[in-house]
Amino acid sequence: MVAHLPPSIKHLLTLRNPHSFPGPPLPALTDILARTHRDARQRNAENGWLTLATCTLLTANVPSSVAHLYRFATRDDLARPDSRRSFPEALAKAAAMREAALKSCIFVGVPRTILSFAGMFEAFEDDVKRGLRKQPNRVATPDNIEAIKARGQALWDSIYQPHAVKLYNKLGGYHPDFIVFIIQAYGAVLSPMPGGDAEQGNLSRALGSIVGTACLRAEEHVAPQLTSHVFGLLKARYVEGLSEEDYWLATDEGTEWVVRTVDAIMDVVRPEQSAG
Repeated sequence: MVAHLPPSIKHLLTLRNPHSFPGPPLPALTDILARTHRDARQRNAENGWLTLATCTLLTANVPSSVAHLYRFATRDDLARPDSRRSFPEALAKAAAMREAALKSCIFVGVPRTILSFAGMFEAFEDDVKRGLRKQPNRVATPDNIEAIKARGQALWDSIYQPHAVKLYNKLGGYHPDFIVFIIQAYGAVLSPMPGGDAEQGNLSRALGSIVGTACLRAEEHVAPQLTSHVFGLLKARYVEGLSEEDYWLATDEGTEWVVRTVDAIMDVVRPEQSAG
């Protein structure tokens, strides 16, 4: 059994920037969160803001900033833990952030998701941790696998039509299991959970597209995928039973606001990546 890393390997793993980013100074981060949140509140888009902010900071790989986002979103005074607003509000926001982070793993991978989960759970208070759902509800079984696949295919079609079949065949041509994995991930993770608002932290179809848009915009250098998921957000306007917020987020104006807000946060969190 190997209990310790050999010294040479241990040293090697300290090289080439292995650690997540420390994030910007807290006053700068607080300022951009406050400015973008005020803008979101004026547009009645606070759920969209919390989703995109979570995914932007997760993709930027600044776990400490994800923790700060939770504190910002739930306290009246960041310097006073006792200024946290009501338990139901804090629990709802923690659950929404956790769900957005889970969906982000489809776009930016498991390692950054784990680090950001650790960051936010460091910030969650004990009562919030106790209140979060403990039992998994995405376990595939013989009884639900067809429903999962059907949800995944429906979401795929909703995002990629009129090119859904062509893209499906293209990705399947790269590896026959690749497209199967994607459809099942779309059904199990990216699509809204079937329980609707009764499911803790459930994100709507529009908010799910904001996850993809925010992650891919913050990730950079993935233009085809970003374009596809921006289209996916715009197409979310056709979903039945949209809330007023979701409908606005899926408009041309709302989608542009999402992209610009991600950029504004990234300009503070990772200024070296800012483009002219």
